[in-house]
Order: sequence, then structure tokens, then C-alpha cells
Amino acid sequence: MSGPPLPRSLHVIGGKALGGAEGFFIRLVNALHRNGAPVAVVTVAGGEIDAAVDRGITRFHAPMWGAWDRYSRWLINRAAAAFGAHVVQTYMSRATRIVRVPTSAPAAHLARLGGYYKLAGYRHADAWVGNTEGIRRYLAEGGLPHERCHVIGNFVDVPQRHGAAELKRLRAQLHVPEDARVILGLGRLHPNKGWSDLLQAFAALPPTLAGHPLWLIMVGDGPLATELHAQARALGIDARTTWAGWQKAPSPFYQMADVFVCASRHEPLGNVILEAWANETLVLSTRAQGPLELVEDGVNGLLCEVGQPAALAAGIRTAVGLSGKARAKLIGHGLEAVQTRYSEAAILAAYIDLYRQLAAQRGVSFPDN
Repeated sequence: MSGPPLPRSLHVIGGKALGGAEGFFIRLVNALHRNGAPVAVVTVAGGEIDAAVDRGITRFHAPMWGAWDRYSRWLINRAAAAFGAHVVQTYMSRATRIVRVPTSAPAAHLARLGGYYKLAGYRHADAWVGNTEGIRRYLAEGGLPHERCHVIGNFVDVPQRHGAAELKRLRAQLHVPEDARVILGLGRLHPNKGWSDLLQAFAALPPTLAGHPLWLIMVGDGPLATELHAQARALGIDARTTWAGWQKAPSPFYQMADVFVCASRHEPLGNVILEAWANETLVLSTRAQGPLELVEDGVNGLLCEVGQPAALAAGIRTAVGLSGKARAKLIGHGLEAVQTRYSEAAILAAYIDLYRQLAAQRGVSFPDN
């Protein structure tokens, strides 16, 4: 982004390990930096988050022990002053609770929410941004000033394309038959994600459809891992289910799949849907909160009811049975959505515009490019 000066944003996140919100934090700050926007971060030293931030980004550290960590609050305020921040953007409750930008400071406090969090620890911010319209409504309905509640979606990294030979080798490594139709579940093995429903749905389907074996690949890890493995064995589907564990680079799994299933019972957005679209994979999702804002049934994916394994099974059957032309149309519209409305360029432009607005409210004007 060349042209006039841009607002300076300081991004603050607690914890060390990577997760969904942490992944977006990394994508956003790295993208701002790549595109010439002045950006700095406050992270916990020595964690996976800190290691994933581009080396050229100005960084500060704070221990962020808890909501009333006054030492970290002092360090963050000092960092904001040293960097000359116009916006201090916090992620999730720990960082947001710690940060208290003085009213005399030139920076505005922008709290980002990627879920329906309790608002008690967020009310002191100057503005709020959710990644769905549903979250924005939740903020306003929770008593926050509606004119200071904003919505900006997420973007995902452009995936590496994997050739047919590479995907064939991956199938062989996972012992997936060459002619199998692959159903993919990807995400944290957590109750919100509806994985038990997906296992039941897969068990309700025949071992083969239209002469092709059906195969389930589960990518991810989490607290339900042992329980879900046991459920697969009890359902008799363990012989045609592959547990691939957590994958740092999941793009070949998306590209190998015939259908990606988001089985969530509760899903504020659905980054996995954006990832599937970016990898040109057919999407079947439940009608959870976030997916309903992303997926148009029969246009860029397929939808089914939440928490109903029979509906999931019917959706998988429909998806596997689509003609090549129908599949290509759904996949193409999904790719178009992620390349336009949910592209890196569109989301960066929206954030920088919001930063301009917040800086203007503090008396600092930044012209548009």
C-alpha cells in the first residue's frame, strides 16, 4: 500500500499457543506489514504466536498473566507511546481486560471479537469489531453503542496448489483407496464442532456409493480425541476412517477431499469454510451462526440442519452424487467469495478504513489513498 501515511496500529494478544483467533492475529499483522502499513505487536515472549510474527515487525513483550496484571498494562501503554500508535487492537478477553488506554492518550482501543464472548471485560474499549454481522448485533444488543460496533470478516492465506502425483502419494500414506470418495472433517476436536454428529452420519451411509468406497478423514486434535476414536470403533467405521491429527499445512487434505463437512453445532464464523473455498473444495455445512452468513445453500455450498446426523448423512449423499457441472458451479462460487468479499485485500482495506475513522475521532486525519 503506497501513498499517503497510514494509521499506526499496535496489536495485543495473550497466550503462547496457536489457535483460530491467534491464527487470524498472525495473518492480519503480517499482511499489514507486507502491504506497508505501520504495525507493531505485543505478545508473550517465546511462544508460538511470537515466533510466527514476521521478523520485520516491531515487537514488544509482556507476560500478560491475567486480567489485573498491572505490570503488563504499564508495558503495553509504554509500547503504544513508544510506537506512536493511533489504534491499540486487542484480541480475546485476556489482552482486552489487561489493556486500559488512558483517555489522555492519542490511541483508541479497538477490541476484536471472533465469538460471542461475555461482554463484561470488553465494555471499557473505545470501539469493537466482530468478524460477523451476528457478532456485531450481539455487541449492540448487549448495550454497547451501536455506532461504535463494527463488522469486518476474516481472510485466509492463499493456499499452495498440490499436483495430482503429490495428492496420490498422500492417499497412499494414509491408506486411502485411490478410487474412494473422501469426506473431510477438519478442526479442533471439541464438542462445539459436532464431530460426533459427523461420525454418526458417516456410519449411516453405505460403505460405497455409485461404485466408489466412502472414506472419512479427520484432521485435528483436541479434548474429544479419545472419545471420538472410541465412538468410531463402536460405530464400526474405524476401518474406513483416518485420523490425521493436527496439520500445520492442511491444504493437501482439502484438495484431496471430495466434500468438506463443517458439522458445527456452534460456529461464530467458520474459517474452515473460507479455507475450503480457497482450496476449491465443495462445502457442506450445518446452519450454525457463522456458516449461515457465509454459505448460500445451492449457490456456493450446501447446508443442512444443526445437530441432526441424518440430515448430515443426506447432505453427504447429495454432495457425493452431484454432477461434475453442479460441483464445479458450487466450488467456483465459493472460490469467488473468498477471492472478493473475504480476500486479504478487502479485509485489510476495511481495517485500515476503520483505523482512519478511530484516529480521526482522536483528532488525527489520514487521507484515503
